Amino acid sequence: MNETPMRVLVAMSGGVDSSLAAALLHAQGHEVIGVTLHLWDASGSDKVGRCCAPEDRDDARRSCELLGVPHYVIDEREAFRQHVVDPFVSINLAGKTPIPCVACNQQVKLGRLWQLAQSFGAQRVATGHYARVQHGPDGHATLLRGRDEQKDQSYFLFGVPQEILAHMLFPLGELRKPEAREAARAFGLPNWDKPDSQELCFVPDNDVRGFVERHAEQPAEAGDIVDTEGRVLGRHTGIAGFTVGQRRGLGVPGREPRYVLKVVGSTRQVVVGGADELGVPELSAESVSWTGARPDAAFEAQLRIRSRHRPSDCVVTPTADGFRARFVKPEAAVAPGQAAVIYCGERVVGGGYIV
Repeated sequence: MNETPMRVLVAMSGGVDSSLAAALLHAQGHEVIGVTLHLWDASGSDKVGRCCAPEDRDDARRSCELLGVPHYVIDEREAFRQHVVDPFVSINLAGKTPIPCVACNQQVKLGRLWQLAQSFGAQRVATGHYARVQHGPDGHATLLRGRDEQKDQSYFLFGVPQEILAHMLFPLGELRKPEAREAARAFGLPNWDKPDSQELCFVPDNDVRGFVERHAEQPAEAGDIVDTEGRVLGRHTGIAGFTVGQRRGLGVPGREPRYVLKVVGSTRQVVVGGADELGVPELSAESVSWTGARPDAAFEAQLRIRSRHRPSDCVVTPTADGFRARFVKPEAAVAPGQAAVIYCGERVVGGGYIV
């Protein structure tokens, strides 16, 4: 990055990546301000050891102390519950598969961080995401994949508004994870060997069903597990946590593996079938964000339907309220509620939510 030295607000989660982002910017001569958003208090059966724990805020503070930069903790628990946790519960109860990290970036974190940056007189907001952004001479920002294909997090950022993206920096975008670890060790960061979080930050042990049951206003309702002909194969205690493509935890006996093909919220049915029944030729998406002007004609692109999904070739057709994507080859495990993000090469064109 060849930016002129400036004041930069760095989002500090307590993990190694955000701490390294602060260290890299500090080493490049920027005036760094570390900010940790206090998003969630995990206690009792919701207690987690990563991301939402007090020790994560302590790790962020210790990293800032090492660098000699200020560190602030800002309370955003109400916004996080309103825009992330409550929708997560309701979307699960409707039989869909939410993607809370997208909602968190779009509606809680980055907008608030840019607001704070302006109050601190900072010109940029930086995070530890493995993504890249190109700033054009006209001020327009283009979101690109991170260099590390295994860690690329551009999928989670498609909904960031242009007015915020134009002020973003992603110092780790050109790095691969082993390089980032080694750089953090070289800086002497106290969390350089801290394990990565592998689950949703507010859901302990990735137990989605248990979390939803504890936070839902009404108790879960049981329903049938059926095949594509409507024959009842078993029962479930609630549809929360079921997702299209799921194989494990169905509790349905049989010689051949069965997968979730559909979750019907209105009847609480979970429809299962064989692997050969998972593929679909196309999908539709709504609540779409375009990183530039909305395209006015169909175009060839690649579509990512999960965060670790290898993008699939498709033809995207914009619609009045979203887009349709027709795959070159049928795509498996297309789960309503998940994000569908459009790429043209390395560039993120836009994205929306699968319906």
